[in-house]
Amino acid sequence: MREPEVHRAVVAAREVAASLGLPAEEAAVLHDSNKLTLRLLPADTLARVAPVADQVARFEVGLARRLTAAGCPVGTLDPRVAPDVHERDGFVVTLWTYYPPVAPGGVPPADLARALAVLHAGMRELDVPAPRFTERVARAQHLLADHDRTPALAPEDRALLQETLGATAEWITARGAPEQLLHGEPHPGNVLATARGPLFIDLETCCRGPVEFDLAHTPEAAGAHYSGADQELLRRCRLLVSAIVAVWRWDREDRFPDGTRLGREWLARVRDAAGRT
Repeated sequence: MREPEVHRAVVAAREVAASLGLPAEEAAVLHDSNKLTLRLLPADTLARVAPVADQVARFEVGLARRLTAAGCPVGTLDPRVAPDVHERDGFVVTLWTYYPPVAPGGVPPADLARALAVLHAGMRELDVPAPRFTERVARAQHLLADHDRTPALAPEDRALLQETLGATAEWITARGAPEQLLHGEPHPGNVLATARGPLFIDLETCCRGPVEFDLAHTPEAAGAHYSGADQELLRRCRLLVSAIVAVWRWDREDRFPDGTRLGREWLARVRDAAGRT
């Protein structure tokens, strides 16, 4: 968020928490992008705040409740208040359990793969409408076609990304692997190492596709520990995810921290991987 929005979002979160009986004199920013994540003290609750126009909070809250009830490894809503979505000053605020980190080095690959398999098993039982993974491909292709949104891309790099997105998505579809509800972005930033084990957060990114599309967001070592994973399909999914993320980072409206440097790094990954396809 932009600085003026951050201040308003923090105030909105503190006011919502206080109105529900959770004292929130202090607010520590844990993550700031399109959504603000705050640790509110002394109540020690986690607030997620987004502009009303950009939010899918009701979907995320509803899905979190269903996955929690099914015993899936996901971050839970704060049990001290009703599981609801609160609007304040143009923002929506949801309150979640804060989990103190217990493993500075992150989640070991084998543990991550096992937790993701459990999450996938639970998601297979849910009938939840969600876009197919190809919707992200279409959004990325739209950005590439809009030179005003991606002005810094060199012509050869734009062509590489366009070809990679189209050909790789077509290959994955032709593979014919079973598709199901997925987390959508279970990268390390969306997995917490807690005393309960790995827990997945940010459920708003759900989509449908093969489980290898989710695995493609995890460190490479995790793929070897996921039972039954199609390794060639996983390799292609990693290439597709790299291309999608690269395009997002080259979007001039992208607000991801250090996005310019990351855009160059993801583009380099695509060049390298495409040369081996």
